[in-house]
Amino acid sequence: MQLNFEFFNKWVKDKLGIQLDAYKEKQMQRRIANIMESRGVKTLEAYAKLLERDPVAKQEFLEHITINVTEFYRNRDLFDTFEKNLIKLNQQFPRLKIWSAACSIGAEPYTLAMILQKNKIQTAKIIATDIDRTILQKAKEATYKPSEIKNIPNADRELYFNKLSADQYQLKDTIKRQVMFKKHDLLKDRYEDKCHIIVCRNVTIYFKNEARDEVYRKFSEALVPGGILFTGATETINFSEKFGLKKIDSFIYQKM
Repeated sequence: MQLNFEFFNKWVKDKLGIQLDAYKEKQMQRRIANIMESRGVKTLEAYAKLLERDPVAKQEFLEHITINVTEFYRNRDLFDTFEKNLIKLNQQFPRLKIWSAACSIGAEPYTLAMILQKNKIQTAKIIATDIDRTILQKAKEATYKPSEIKNIPNADRELYFNKLSADQYQLKDTIKRQVMFKKHDLLKDRYEDKCHIIVCRNVTIYFKNEARDEVYRKFSEALVPGGILFTGATETINFSEKFGLKKIDSFIYQKM
């Protein structure tokens, strides 16, 4: 059966404010077809009606299409390299404004906060944003499974977390209060400005080329000269100079 994605993309944009047509088509359509099948729905028209009347199905859909795979210090070796660049940048800018874009459940911005605290680096603020309000609420609660904190050394785990149970760890307030969360859509909302660091990892790989390039252009505009953009291990910015960025390390780019 041919699914009417033209109808569904328009419906999602009108009703939910999400631009599905900016994402890679086959990848997104496969994800939508899978979640429809799990709900036993045969057509996108019927699925749209289900999402309108069933808030649980709607939230399930939003969480499914916004990719929320994350953990503290994801790709630890890259974070070690990033930390060195952050320390060097701090010598130029004593107080840093940091933006963690598409932050999911908060593992990334909280990782940044731990790095800052460990190195006694002050920040003007760490702003963490995501498109999904429910995910942002989970980030604010800051309760994590062992698999999500597996890259954190035991000494740091004891320093920064309270163990609630065998499978639940609560981040301490000393780290939590360094991060401010808010809703933001990379594809349509106004970007932060005067940032010294932007961290956005493993997100733009899901966007079509035009949308991805627009995101990089806006990130560059959001950075101060000399500021850095830290991307994911699957994301290389080809011809970064056209965005006013130069590669200075593995998956790290600097505003020219």
